[in-house]
Amino acid sequence: MEIVASESMHKYFAKMREEIDHSYKIAREARKKGLDPHDDVEIMLANSMAERVIGLISIVAPQVLGAGITERIEEVEDEIGLLDWRVGFRIAEEIAQQKFCKFPTKIEAIEVGIRTGFAYLTLGIVAAPLEGFVGLKLKRRRDNGKEYFALQYAGPVRGAGGTASSVSVILADYVRVKMGYAPWDPTEKEVSRYVIEVNDYHDRVTNLQYRPSNEELKFMVEHLPIEVDGDPTERIEVSNYKDIPRIETNLIRGGMCLVIAEGLCQKSPKLWKRLSKWGKDYDLDWEFMGDFIKLKEEIHAKHSAAKEGPASKDAFGKDGKKIEVLRANDTFIADIVAGRPVITHPMAPGGLRLRYGRGRTSGFSAAAMNPASLIVIEDYIAVGTQLKVERPGKAATITLCDTIDGPTVILKDGTVKYLHTEAEAKEVVKEVHEVLFLGDILFNYGDFSENGHKLVPAGYCPEWWSLEVQKAILGKEAFDKKEKLNFEQIKEKLKLTTEQITEFQNSVEKPLYVNPKLDLALKISKEYHVALHSYYSYYWKLLNISDLNSLVSYLKLGKIQGVKGSEEEIHSTETTEKIILPLFESQSVQIKGKALLEKIGIPHLVLDKENLVLEKDQAKLILKLFNLNSQKQLSNLAIDPIKSKDCQNALEYLNSINSVIQQDKAGTFIGARMGRPEKSKMRSMKGKPHVLFPVGEEGGRMKTFQSALEKGTIKSMFNKEWLIKFQQQYGELFETKDNRSDDYAYGNLNIKDYFKKVLKELNLRIYPDVIKGVKGVSNKAKIPENLIKGIYRAKYSVAVNKDGTTRYDCTELPLTHFKPKEIETSIKKLIELGYTQDIHGKELTDTNQVLEMKPQDLVLPNYDAIEDSSSKVLLRITKFIDEIMVNLYKMKPFYNAEKQEDLIGHLVIGLAPHISAGTVGRIIGFSQTQSLLAHPMYHAGMRRDCDGDEAAVMLLMDGLLNFSKEYLPSSRGSTMDAALVLTPVLSPAEVDDQVLGVDVMWNYPLELYEAALEMKKPWELKYGPDQKKIEQLDDRVGKENQYEDFGFTHDVDDFNKGIQCSAYKTLPSMKEKLFGQMDIAKKVRAVDMDLVAALVIRKHFLADIKGNFRKFSMQGFRCTTCNTKYRRPPISMNCTECTKGNIIFTISQGSVVKYVQMSLDLCDEYDFSPYLKETINLLKLNIDVVFGKEKDRQVGLSAFMG
Repeated sequence: MEIVASESMHKYFAKMREEIDHSYKIAREARKKGLDPHDDVEIMLANSMAERVIGLISIVAPQVLGAGITERIEEVEDEIGLLDWRVGFRIAEEIAQQKFCKFPTKIEAIEVGIRTGFAYLTLGIVAAPLEGFVGLKLKRRRDNGKEYFALQYAGPVRGAGGTASSVSVILADYVRVKMGYAPWDPTEKEVSRYVIEVNDYHDRVTNLQYRPSNEELKFMVEHLPIEVDGDPTERIEVSNYKDIPRIETNLIRGGMCLVIAEGLCQKSPKLWKRLSKWGKDYDLDWEFMGDFIKLKEEIHAKHSAAKEGPASKDAFGKDGKKIEVLRANDTFIADIVAGRPVITHPMAPGGLRLRYGRGRTSGFSAAAMNPASLIVIEDYIAVGTQLKVERPGKAATITLCDTIDGPTVILKDGTVKYLHTEAEAKEVVKEVHEVLFLGDILFNYGDFSENGHKLVPAGYCPEWWSLEVQKAILGKEAFDKKEKLNFEQIKEKLKLTTEQITEFQNSVEKPLYVNPKLDLALKISKEYHVALHSYYSYYWKLLNISDLNSLVSYLKLGKIQGVKGSEEEIHSTETTEKIILPLFESQSVQIKGKALLEKIGIPHLVLDKENLVLEKDQAKLILKLFNLNSQKQLSNLAIDPIKSKDCQNALEYLNSINSVIQQDKAGTFIGARMGRPEKSKMRSMKGKPHVLFPVGEEGGRMKTFQSALEKGTIKSMFNKEWLIKFQQQYGELFETKDNRSDDYAYGNLNIKDYFKKVLKELNLRIYPDVIKGVKGVSNKAKIPENLIKGIYRAKYSVAVNKDGTTRYDCTELPLTHFKPKEIETSIKKLIELGYTQDIHGKELTDTNQVLEMKPQDLVLPNYDAIEDSSSKVLLRITKFIDEIMVNLYKMKPFYNAEKQEDLIGHLVIGLAPHISAGTVGRIIGFSQTQSLLAHPMYHAGMRRDCDGDEAAVMLLMDGLLNFSKEYLPSSRGSTMDAALVLTPVLSPAEVDDQVLGVDVMWNYPLELYEAALEMKKPWELKYGPDQKKIEQLDDRVGKENQYEDFGFTHDVDDFNKGIQCSAYKTLPSMKEKLFGQMDIAKKVRAVDMDLVAALVIRKHFLADIKGNFRKFSMQGFRCTTCNTKYRRPPISMNCTECTKGNIIFTISQGSVVKYVQMSLDLCDEYDFSPYLKETINLLKLNIDVVFGKEKDRQVGLSAFMG
């Protein structure tokens, strides 16, 4: 694969390849010693996507390796285009026709062809072509007996995503046509079965991301030319339409449901967009898809109309064209989880205000908030916490940005205060009574374009003001040419002092850091007819005219300080010190007036609960906005009834009476709730084993070798070839009990003697107190791991994963630029790694300089308050690897690492859940977050974005030495999350195409904010005389700058600041988490606490109680010692397998009733649906009937005294 890149980037990749080759060379030398299942490294290096695809498929069809398919893929790509679906179609057809290699049967050739095409669609990364598509069956039509395709899908198809899984159906249909098979002919009963099964899956198994209506399902299934079938994935039968002849099971088929609902139905517009262009040319009869989309739109329009009620008043843009009215979307809140707070309801005033921009650690589905905002919501949201959001996508991971607006809060004494910095928030957090405005949430343009979401209005902000000022002064033509302002001319024109013009220049050129003083801001606004600077704007649009009248009635009670008499005119706002207003609880005008000042977010002091004080800037501003020049005018203040008649809100009225205009500061508030908490910890299997070696029942409950050694022997299954090698080395230590299988034998292994011989071999007299194995190996061949590895893993407290490696899991976050001070790496070391200059081309000398991230460099999490940090874990792994290199493989140590800095520069493998292709990364530092900070391209290489996903890293040498496919469990899904192939160098053209939407500009144009006001689609946005689009990575693919020169619009001083661990993770019980959730609901004005309480009960507690209550009535029994399951207990109530354990329920009473009391407490505390409260009470009565009422307990007086 030829890489298009700069000379420095070529050097970077060459250095990485050199280190990869070196690691492979050493690992191959070690593996040749015959101490592992195979004598060669089992992770195949794939230099291109085509190699990755074939490497993946070779797991099930080894004959595809070296058959010329890789070269053919590249030929077809040159002909049709890179990543075009039709490339996968053509390759699938040619493999099915056995043009490259032969297969035992025709159906196997077709099956491998479909798998290969499917793998191409998923970039050769995910395991879905191996585990999600489980095979092809040929069934017969009812009319003529001809054969048709029935595709077999299973649950792991979810990893492919809705688009790829649905395209795999079209791909299979293309192969069907080319191979001459008939189309499917579904019966009415079969169609009804699909409809009921998808609904059952959603209602009884798990919520679908998209639940099609019955009409959609019926239409889709009736018109499919190929049957979407599959193995049963659940133990639940469908509720109707059972025993249908051509459907082999009555159990729910999860894979089928996913492909039909989240694939074909949900992604139909995307599918039809391409099929409508070339479908007929490929003999695909999918014209029904156009009709399906019309049906879908009609159904959704009816649903929306019913939900929204009467149509809202039409809105019009500046050009007179009608624009769409923005609607609230409550989807994100539907699956609320107890203990994870709602931050703001959909579009609720005071919620998270949309700000357009991309920070160094945001974009690619990650959003940013001000650190002060995280502090005032009880530390529940931390860096790396997932938020489920209203728009532009479904979710976002939170990072920090201290150059956007923070929260506005009410303190316990009634004072309203704006908090811009983390320090300010920490100073007052214990005094915060209510959060009026949560502050900004930063989303980039790319997230809107990639989600296909229209641009929505942003609140007025400094960078928008700066652009408008420049345009007003320069004129449109000069502004479009990006000419510079002449500040000397401006100084003369406005008669500014040197200090003022410097202030003006800084506020225009550095709008995120410098705000002009009020007098200067007013002068600029008046002189150039631009809106007042956003720092002095408040949420006037939230007040209607009636509210404004009430506010004016209160303001007129105020007394201006700084004015000598009531008749004195205020010639300069400099003379105004403050406005003092009375505030007595008995006066409704005063209480309502204060509430309205809170509603617009204007800071003020409350003194002794008797006076409200608007301080200097706020007092000046109120006088200016209402055109007041004296105390007398303030006392006589009134709303002009004629001018207010045509105004919808206070903002419109104030702009109608004043030469100083204001823009809407509110913009769009975005609803959000907490999703998954951040994560960073070493991966471990159940029981945290150190080695994949069986200890049988003799290992006891903890599955330890120490317990097995006390017994002397263990009973387990072992591979026969492994036993031959084992007994040649250690003698006759195995006694066969059952030899019926050709591949493995069951019997007794003398573990005591084996362990002694291993210790002697290692010359070890002292060994770890606890060494954990597994009860029995779960792989098909029954091959155990080398015990020596387990001894050294135990020595360094290293856990083993299912494939023999050790991994560190962490939340994914993007990082395009960093400062040396943020990653705990010395300047000297960074220079050695190739970081010689900052983003301005200056030589690296200071830890505060900003450097651009290289595409495969990683900053790993070093937060260790709850779990061991990645540096501690990786250091222990390096010591384990060096031990086995010396003592097992008899080679030199590889790492020789003693401290954290010794890890810098070493290579790792990055791997995300559901994928089967690892990506090489290089460690360059450690952060104090719980996140894997990497270039967006690296995340895309793992087919992930940063909306709350997590990934794992393992040391490269650990993977090369210890990974084996033979260790993988025999169960379905085992190849998911296993590094079957490895990508050494990333290409933007061969990673998940979502990353191509990341914008790379340093500043957004004024046209973005204007287009957002009209709610244009992202791709309709054009700016400048040349009608350019916002530059995204997609515009650079194939060019030299595709890897570097990324821009960002908003900076942060240090991404390690703010909250690094969510309170959700530190609170010990669900009760405490729930109380915390309700405290936030009470504290944040944008949240309705009664609704939150009702949602928690309806969506979480009620479903859990009912589900466990149902399971209790259908449960089985199990042994407390060996965990053997029984449908009915033995009469003796003792286990018949181990003869020692007691028999107990599999579902306990505690699991049924655990949320009952909390639900009753919420019913008592909050005001919501009486029907829901009655449902809880009736359920409680039913539970009491089964378990009996809880006995009264005697308690002391303290229980009643709080």
